[in-house]
Amino acid sequence: MIDLRFSTALQMVLSVALADKDGFRCTSRTLAEGLNTNASFIRKVLIPLTREGMIVAAIGKGGGLHLGRAAEQITLRDLYLAVMEDKRVLVAREDIPSRCRISANINEFFPEVATDAETAMLDALDRRNIADSLAAILRLDAIHMKRRTKKANPAE
Repeated sequence: MIDLRFSTALQMVLSVALADKDGFRCTSRTLAEGLNTNASFIRKVLIPLTREGMIVAAIGKGGGLHLGRAAEQITLRDLYLAVMEDKRVLVAREDIPSRCRISANINEFFPEVATDAETAMLDALDRRNIADSLAAILRLDAIHMKRRTKKANPAE
């Protein structure tokens, strides 16, 4: 089963960062609509993000969701660890009968492979932050807007 919590949380935090940057109100409802999912799922994902101080919720008129700290200070590693908690990226099967040398030793060997892979992934996520990620998405958006404009005005 594919776990969508990290990709959802990333899109949520980037959306909140953009809302903060552009000065518009962002709520769990607007996030749910933007992600085409229900607000209860968004609120579940918000729990670890608020607990870790990445997102803060303001109540009342003009309230909504805001970044809890500077976008430069939120790494994708922080985000991943917050929403995925202790879930391992790779997990060995535990129901393998010991019928040969491989099956008898795989459960001792596999955790080393899994740890190496997880460390590499977390290191890669640690090199990116929300500010850099938002800037990259806005660059992509500018490229797409330019292409759309050229298609709409082919004589230019």
